[in-house]
Amino acid sequence: MADSTGARSGDDLEPGLDYPRDLAELRAWFPTDAECLDYLDWLRWPDGFCCPHCASTSAGRDTVGRHRCRGCWRRVSVTSGTIFDKTRIPLSVWFEVVWLVTSSKTGVPAAHLHRVLPISSYQSAWAMLARLRQVMTSDQSALLSGRVEVDETFIGGPRPGVRGRGALGKTLVAGAIEITDHGWGRARMGVIEDATTASLKAFAAKTIATDSVVVTDGLRSYPPALHGYEHEAINVASSGRPAHESLPAVHRLFALAKRTLEGTYQGAGTGKHLPEYLDEFVFRFNRRNSRHRGLVFLRLLERAVDASPVTYRDLVRDSQPKKTRPQGRRGPRSRPSSLD
Repeated sequence: MADSTGARSGDDLEPGLDYPRDLAELRAWFPTDAECLDYLDWLRWPDGFCCPHCASTSAGRDTVGRHRCRGCWRRVSVTSGTIFDKTRIPLSVWFEVVWLVTSSKTGVPAAHLHRVLPISSYQSAWAMLARLRQVMTSDQSALLSGRVEVDETFIGGPRPGVRGRGALGKTLVAGAIEITDHGWGRARMGVIEDATTASLKAFAAKTIATDSVVVTDGLRSYPPALHGYEHEAINVASSGRPAHESLPAVHRLFALAKRTLEGTYQGAGTGKHLPEYLDEFVFRFNRRNSRHRGLVFLRLLERAVDASPVTYRDLVRDSQPKKTRPQGRRGPRSRPSSLD
């Protein structure tokens, strides 16, 4: 089932055999952590165990979820070195969270997970989602190609001051989306510092293949930023059409992203964590036409076992002290005498 890089082709995987087809099947397959560990073991080492310390392929099973390497004689847990490392939350709960995240069209807020799953606190639910967002990045994915629309937008609540590209207190986001013969293809979104040539050039180099045709509006920063690309500029002001008609695909991408941020997350993702929320949106958008949600579930778990551990301190951008309730009155008259 695996190629030379260890990744499995979707054509080699069968629903109901390699991954669950629906939520009921997920719960039937993974009722306890033992079944979850066995599945993660298969995803992490598709060709058999390989010690992360000495690369030995010879090992014996020690306890549940652990291998005893015969090369360095270390115990290697299935979850060690992954985003599940040292988690106190049952893996069966983790699997259900991953299923809900990949099966939802608009995302799942941490408050909802805290309400419906045995997760002790909102903080724990948020940390689980934050860890999953860490592996939803498109950095290792193939660059966009063909005909690609590119534009920028501001994300954030209404603030006083000028509007448009000079707006204050908002975050500038660049977006790119493929235009194919069958509709819209893959997309990328990213936070950029400004709409200068340097920022737009860096975004294009990171997301678009050089043999692509890039379609933009008439912003003067684009021609030098897209040097080396075939560039098609549309002067929106002189065209007589609004921007969302001149560049319909990328504007629809922005509208869907803003609807998710404001609707599902109630604007909570428009601050310092905006890049991770955009990665989650793009991950889900690029897999919107997947025939089986279970295959997306498997792909996210594959990324999770290939990623390095991340701590809660690493996830938090702007830590706030925990609010404490007042302890009440203290002193010789802290209680009425009648209570005695």
